[in-house]
Amino acid sequence: MTTTAPHTTPAAGAIFPPAFRWGAATAAYQIEGAANEDGRTPSIWDTFSRTPGKVRNGDTGDIAADHYHRMRDDVALMASLGLTDYRFSVSWPRVQPTGRGPASQKGLDFYRALADELLFRGIRPVLTLYHWDLPQELEDAGGWPERDTAYRFAEYAELVAGALGDRVQTWTTLNEPWCAAFLGYADGVHAPGRTEPAAALRAAHHLNLGHGLAVGVLRDTIPTSAEVSLTLNLAAVRPLTNSPADVDAARRIDALANRVFLDPVFHGRYPEDLLADTADLTDWAFVQDEDLRVISRPLDSLGINYYSPTVVAAGSHPLPSPWPAAQDHVRFVPAPGPRTAMDWPVDAGGLYELLTRLRDELPDTPVLVTENGAAYDDYVDPSGAVHDPERITYLREHLEAVHRAMEAGADVRGYFLWSLLDNFEWAYGYGKRFGMVHVDYASQRRTPKDSALWYAQVVASGGVPRE
Repeated sequence: MTTTAPHTTPAAGAIFPPAFRWGAATAAYQIEGAANEDGRTPSIWDTFSRTPGKVRNGDTGDIAADHYHRMRDDVALMASLGLTDYRFSVSWPRVQPTGRGPASQKGLDFYRALADELLFRGIRPVLTLYHWDLPQELEDAGGWPERDTAYRFAEYAELVAGALGDRVQTWTTLNEPWCAAFLGYADGVHAPGRTEPAAALRAAHHLNLGHGLAVGVLRDTIPTSAEVSLTLNLAAVRPLTNSPADVDAARRIDALANRVFLDPVFHGRYPEDLLADTADLTDWAFVQDEDLRVISRPLDSLGINYYSPTVVAAGSHPLPSPWPAAQDHVRFVPAPGPRTAMDWPVDAGGLYELLTRLRDELPDTPVLVTENGAAYDDYVDPSGAVHDPERITYLREHLEAVHRAMEAGADVRGYFLWSLLDNFEWAYGYGKRFGMVHVDYASQRRTPKDSALWYAQVVASGGVPRE
């Protein structure tokens, strides 16, 4: 069966610019498998997933979607859907075992072959250097709370840039450093599973520093025409009411979710209110002279990942919490509306809010929506099809929100659906399906869902088709 959709006429007013980039996104540990092949060493996620009770059903990424062995077929599938871009991450322990020393040529060869296959199919490679798979040996040495990890990341970035700089035009340093710092080191629900709020703040800074160091390495290594970016999972934070206490709760979360990264990267400073809020945990002495100059090196674009809004009120949140120094002041309130299989509220207005905020705060920085999507309880029916109307509705609403933001002046250059394939969904294991392509994990059979065919229509027509 063909997966290429016929040309359709988009609804009036929902047409995107001809150069708009239509992509899908994945992450190495979530899809590659081959965890012990060709010299790859364990990452923190290999260790975490083998720790009893950390990942649902004891699932690991050892096989995942077996993309390491099925890469060319997967790229052919992308081409059949008409994607113009593919956002993937490089596995740090596959390329630089243990996180130190020379590169593994077999590891680099895989990504060279992936980039070549994408280019052959007319798909732009969009490379992310770090999507949470820190080599375990670096975590054993202290992980991201240690300053040395930022320098190790820059060394790794240089290895990848030297090997792929002639093939890749879009480079992203980090994906969602908030998750790496606060879910990994404060809340403990992500690898490495630590619950040390002060360490999480150090990790956030060293992730920022690693980003800045990597930007310098990339500028020195890749062609000047290449694009250097960063991807943040910015939160659309809303106070439950307009009361001063609820507004202050939103301010606290905005500082910890958004401005802890936006301010140093784009303005060369940390927010004063963040420093004051966290003063009982740390004096921020780990921020050394010249760090902020390095962190704020200019970028060509900013990627944002969005799934649902965050509603807060004054109150308290039980420990452990990914919000250092906020748990005694903030409670999280379920947002209204329909929910996904992750129990996340569906609210495309939050994406519009973020895009217009960036329009106002960073008017000279183009934006890519680098992740957006939803998990639902998908299955292959007796006819061999996967019907996922809820996901199509979700995508339609969010693409319309992107279009409205662009009409309002937001400089949005592309949209990447999360995710291309069903995959290992971190602590949820294989229990949640975000893919527009269904993966039968026993047979590794790929089945494009109705949402994949719908998205192919969007790409082919350059706009959201009539409902």
